[in-house]
This record gives sequence, structure tokens and C-alpha cells, in this order.
Amino acid sequence: MGHVASEKTKLLNRLKRLRGQIEGLERAVLADEECTNVLQQATSCRGALDGFIAEVIEDHIREHMVDPKANRDDARVQAAEDLVDIIHQYLKK
Repeated sequence: MGHVASEKTKLLNRLKRLRGQIEGLERAVLADEECTNVLQQATSCRGALDGFIAEVIEDHIREHMVDPKANRDDARVQAAEDLVDIIHQYLKK
């Protein structure tokens, strides 16, 4: 995962936010909060993890599937960008 190194700070910041959300979820369960509150926090955690996954997949596609020297109008470049958009849409649901 060498390509992750160039995005390390951004990814680590996402993971720190995710850790905070999970800790908040744990506190909610320990405090016997209402189910709706726990579920809202759980879905927030899932959204944060999906965002992290989307970033790693996007970086992987751009690093390993697209030639950085390729013309932006190249069909492979456009297909890769379309795939990134689809992944983002899928993970947002």
C-alpha cells in the first residue's frame, strides 16, 4: 500500500475521527441511551468508515489503474474517474 503513504495524513485524520465516533458509540451503549441515539451514532460510524474505504479505493484506482502521464481525455482515464464516482455514490447509501 505504498500509494497510501502520499495520503497518510488525510487517512489518519479520517481514522482519528472514526475512533472518536466509535468511542462515542461505546459511551452511548454503556450509558444505556435510547436505541435511536445508538443507531444514529452507529450509522455515523459506518458512514465514516465508508468514507475511509472510498478514499483508499480511489487512491488505488488512480495510482495503479491510470497512467499519470495519460491525457485526461483518454478513455481509460475517463473510465477510472467514472468508477471512482460510482464507488462514492455506492458507499454513500
